[in-house]
Amino acid sequence: MIEIHNLTTELNSDSGLVRAVDSLTLTIERGETFALVGESGCGKSMTALSILRLLPDSGCVAAGGVDFNGTDIMQLPESRMRDYRGRRISIIFQEPSTSLNPVMTIGRQITEVIERHTEIRGAAALAKAIDWLERVGIPEPARRVNDYPFQMSGGQKQRVMIAIALAAEPDVVIADEPTTALDVTIQAQILDLLKELQRTQKMAMLLITHDLAIVAQMAHRVALMYAGQVVEVAEAGEFFARPLHPYAVNLFDALPDESKRGRRLASIAGTVPALNQEFVGCRFADRCADVMDRCRSTLPLLGDFQPGHSVRCFLYDAHGGAQHASVRAGQQELLAADQEAGPPVLAVKDYKVWFPIRKGLFQRTVGHVKAVDGVSFSIAAGRTLALVGESGSGKTTVGKALLQLLRGKAEISGSVMLLGQPMEALGGEALRTARRTVQIVFQDPFASLNPRMRVNEILEEGVASLHPEVSAQDRRQRIAALLEKVGMSSTALSRYPHEFSGGQRQRLAIARALAVEPRLIVADEPTSALDVSVQAQILNLLRQLQQELGVAYLFITHNFGVVEYLAHDIAVMKNGQLVEGGPAQDILHRPTHEYTRALLRAVPRLERTV
Repeated sequence: MIEIHNLTTELNSDSGLVRAVDSLTLTIERGETFALVGESGCGKSMTALSILRLLPDSGCVAAGGVDFNGTDIMQLPESRMRDYRGRRISIIFQEPSTSLNPVMTIGRQITEVIERHTEIRGAAALAKAIDWLERVGIPEPARRVNDYPFQMSGGQKQRVMIAIALAAEPDVVIADEPTTALDVTIQAQILDLLKELQRTQKMAMLLITHDLAIVAQMAHRVALMYAGQVVEVAEAGEFFARPLHPYAVNLFDALPDESKRGRRLASIAGTVPALNQEFVGCRFADRCADVMDRCRSTLPLLGDFQPGHSVRCFLYDAHGGAQHASVRAGQQELLAADQEAGPPVLAVKDYKVWFPIRKGLFQRTVGHVKAVDGVSFSIAAGRTLALVGESGSGKTTVGKALLQLLRGKAEISGSVMLLGQPMEALGGEALRTARRTVQIVFQDPFASLNPRMRVNEILEEGVASLHPEVSAQDRRQRIAALLEKVGMSSTALSRYPHEFSGGQRQRLAIARALAVEPRLIVADEPTSALDVSVQAQILNLLRQLQQELGVAYLFITHNFGVVEYLAHDIAVMKNGQLVEGGPAQDILHRPTHEYTRALLRAVPRLERTV
């Protein structure tokens, strides 16, 4: 279906010429799912944008071509390329908030694609748009078709983006992290839909993701990218059974799951190298435990280890064949035993958060949205409570309300006791003092970091406000040490949030929460935007802080791998209520509520035979 040969993409930047994609060669067959995996900054999304010729003004395809059914689409005029985009090749973008038009209804955005690329018009196009919304799991599609993007949750916007991409039934879909913002049940529904379309239409798919469990479930073949290059290509079964490149082995060892509980995850030291330089050796050499002298002086080529399995590594040439004992050794480090449950840091009883529905000229209250409807739980010092459930179940509202961030916006009742203090009774200076004890990591780091402040100002702000007794010099030392702990360089201090990737911004948000040394952290999807290796660094850091300082976590997430690795207790939310709660082992292995069982059935699993 598609042959990509020697694709090279370059970007002009203030720091020089960046080679984001370097001589990439791949083939994707009709009806095949080809997965492209790797860390942020490796060139995955830039590969997708290069194929569709949607590069920013500073970028260009410097060499190579993309052959689509015998036509090199790199050579087509823009007028003809528009006929290919959406109809022959479409893309599901990673960030629906920036991809959807905020002044058009979602129905109009879907019918625009249908009318541009098919013969369907008017009411028939609208009916098809409603059908697509239903197929991707939007509730009440006939009503929601007239909504604007701001009226939908993040997960719902992602589903709309998927409907737009599939509306003209393209031959090839490029899916760039299509399920990152979705909970496990909707994720399973979307993946099943993509599989069905592939089966019925022989549609090919280029799946770009960092979720290896989804790759194992969906992909026929896998290519692993690192620093703009493909470093390993194999059939999916072979790749998961026997990863060859040290980078691939590290990624698998960094995945959190129940089997690694009580052990330190094998995170990868360092970061992806800057791509504005000429490389003289292997690009992974500085982070590799198996590095040899020749790795730093000679460029390794992508060669066949066996038919259908290629790798770019000197370990597998005529002089190689070494095993990865040194890479795997890091995974075996045992952590100290979990603390016994101490006194509760947080105790919540019969908590309700109702948002009023107001109508009419005088905005009278005619009803309520019961976002949180009578939940009760407690978290002890040194323990982690995972709050799980689908989008819209009220998890984030619980977190915000506990910190008294929804006062005046909702009707709140029930009690929240923080270290024995009733939070709802605090105000002014007393509430400010209480916030030394509890901090929050928001789900969207881009929206929660001030774009006009440099990183050093963002990190120092909380310490200066809540701990005025700390001197300016001590503040600077504290934030420099924190940056190192979350895997970032001190050079980040003078930069602004927009200069970082999504994963890096999330690390900064975590560092900001940790800076005031709280006793409780409310973490709202803190690892959803992170790569596997960075996620391992953050989870290791959170476990370490919990053991050293006795920090408690309210961990809001839909990543069950993280829940299995980190949580001591689990609470399951549905429609604003807790339907099940208890020790993690009981909930994971002996769930009693059908909703909990449905959530666990929907979790993609990475079954490996090593």
